[in-house]
Amino acid sequence: MNIFSERIKELRLENNLTQDALALKTGISQSAIANWENGKKSPSIESIVILAKFFKCSSDYLLGLED
Repeated sequence: MNIFSERIKELRLENNLTQDALALKTGISQSAIANWENGKKSPSIESIVILAKFFKCSSDYLLGLED
């Protein structure tokens, strides 16, 4: 599992969100979230920005460029 996969799942669980709930709150499909968490696909730049704003963290954090 890559760092993005780990971090997105960790943030989702810390916020007590299911994949469906995160999808509803961000406008990103549940299947996309599942694919990212499973490491099957990578997110678009737009999706990274949406998630960083939602979780109030930097895109660098999501991508593993900073702790």
